[in-house]
Amino acid sequence: MKAIVFDRFGEPDEVLSVRVLADPEPGPGEVRARMLFSPINPSDLLVVRGRYGVLPKLPATPGFEGVGVIDKAGPGLLGKLVLGRRVAVLNNRGGNWAEYAVIPARQAVRIPDDLPDEQIASFFVNPATVLALVRHELKVPRGEWLLQSAAGSALGRMIIKLGQHDGFLTINVVRRKGAIDEIKSAGADAVISSSEGPIEDQVRRIVGSSGVKYALDCVGGDVGTALFNSLAPGGRMIVYGTLSNEPIRIDPRLMIAEKRIVEGFWLGHWMPKLSHGALGIPKALGLFHEIANLIRSGVLATETGGVFALDDIADAARQAEAVGRRGKVLLRIGTK
Repeated sequence: MKAIVFDRFGEPDEVLSVRVLADPEPGPGEVRARMLFSPINPSDLLVVRGRYGVLPKLPATPGFEGVGVIDKAGPGLLGKLVLGRRVAVLNNRGGNWAEYAVIPARQAVRIPDDLPDEQIASFFVNPATVLALVRHELKVPRGEWLLQSAAGSALGRMIIKLGQHDGFLTINVVRRKGAIDEIKSAGADAVISSSEGPIEDQVRRIVGSSGVKYALDCVGGDVGTALFNSLAPGGRMIVYGTLSNEPIRIDPRLMIAEKRIVEGFWLGHWMPKLSHGALGIPKALGLFHEIANLIRSGVLATETGGVFALDDIADAARQAEAVGRRGKVLLRIGTK
């Protein structure tokens, strides 16, 4: 099979290459997916650069999610149930940027037939993260403000649409002043640029001197610090990314005296917690059903920002990180 491989950490367009490898074989409790599409997510490129929370043994193939058809099953009942089915291929070990990927059978999620391949390819990482952060963790009420960084990302745009759907308001931080009108046209209630002065001052001009109760940050550094400083007493900020690769600076007096809360989130930790116990499987299935319905309605639908062949991985990686890019870049791997 063809697969994208890297044997050292570094810049994606320098270390990723296409190689021919032996077709993988599923073991007990595993299935093999013939891959159709896989997206290029920020987490995938963080792995390639060696900056992700969990790193693979090298050489390795990236790719945490995608869509494929299960063409072979190892010993076990679950694999037989999805054999021949089109599924969302949830691969927490990575490896989906290849013509075949082997995963645990429980991570092959059957998806309704009416959803197109391009939506199923990005079915999990962004939509599940959005719902986990906003509905399940922060539980943002109708009418409240939610402050978020990296609003122009695919995930940030989903949060804006979910705000319109659920009735909460969004303050959206972007780097470029030129992006403000675009994000407003996507449905944002307020947009501010980090290049136009202190973020916390701009936030308080919108919501008042007390600040916001809810914030989400995936940047860190000066931006994450400013979001924390924008919190109201008792406010809560969840950090789910480190795009700047810089630490957030927190005044502990604000945590102590004003009870401001900062906590981290990682979908890889959250899903096993959701799935644990007697009600775990129904809860996970409920989440997948929730995602499917919101994709159908357009709230969590993924906009495609370009489709590339495996052989064009260098161009695809550059496009995925292009300034001002809209939509998710997909790798087209196979056909039905």
